[in-house]
Amino acid sequence: MSLAAAKRAARAEAALRRKAAHAEDTGAGAGMLSAVLAGYRGVPLSGYMPIRSEIDPLPAMAEAAAHGPVAIPVIEAAGAPLRFARWEPDMALVPGAFGAMIPEAPEFLTPEILIVPLLAFTRSGHRLGYGGGFYDRTLEVLRAARPTLAIGFAYDAQDAGQIPLEPTDAPLDMIVTPTGVITPPAG
Repeated sequence: MSLAAAKRAARAEAALRRKAAHAEDTGAGAGMLSAVLAGYRGVPLSGYMPIRSEIDPLPAMAEAAAHGPVAIPVIEAAGAPLRFARWEPDMALVPGAFGAMIPEAPEFLTPEILIVPLLAFTRSGHRLGYGGGFYDRTLEVLRAARPTLAIGFAYDAQDAGQIPLEPTDAPLDMIVTPTGVITPPAG
């Protein structure tokens, strides 16, 4: 099986596991994420507007916004890194690329922490996304400029044990789930 086919199969399986976990979601994940972010008060961060069955970071983002700048990703073009538009709770948003909501008149900033959505993760810090490579490209650019913390946010059921990897897949520094924080081994 080719790597592309293996990733397609892994994505399909992961989407089903995430959908089932989402149906049972109690909201506990946002509390765990808030507890982690409390250690980084005031540091510019980016969350995301949840789509499909992604775990919802919005309560944690709203709490963080009371202490410092919070942004959401903006897709400007296929093959390009993400940009990040300042976000405030209850601000007006419009549909952007791929259906993700974005501010109508974005004010861009550069985050030092990214809360990253995913389909699946491993305890070694790898993630399986939708296949567009947006977060991989973005983390490469941001990490080349300065240390950037990538926090995967997921349901426990999204732990895949292992996933097919490519050399361009950017690792996560930690994974936050409703039941805890996973810190992958360094290096």
